Amino acid sequence: MILLIMYMFIFILFISNLMMFLSIILSKKSFSDREKCSPFECGFDPKSSARIPFSLHFFLITVIFLIFDVEIALIFPIINLFKLTNFIIWSKISFFFIIILLVGLFHEWNQNMLNWTN
Repeated sequence: MILLIMYMFIFILFISNLMMFLSIILSKKSFSDREKCSPFECGFDPKSSARIPFSLHFFLITVIFLIFDVEIALIFPIINLFKLTNFIIWSKISFFFIIILLVGLFHEWNQNMLNWTN
């Protein structure tokens, strides 16, 4: 049985590598396809870069939101843990979790990531 699984695994690896190799060889990419990949501006050459830099501060605020959004999803199992364990274990886990979040919030505050005027 294990030998059969090993043969199937080797066969799948061989087929997938063969397909990737064939797609690389048979693709017709050339230097002239560079224009197809550039942004279209009514047939004119692009006047500026298509990549517009975004605010790093906005990115940091998004990461902070995601962290605290995941934090809410992690607090719900702690509430259910209160029913299964005694109060001392529940309070230690909750206290440790809240301390980690407060240290993270304090670090963000010291880095001025919560200040919108920057």
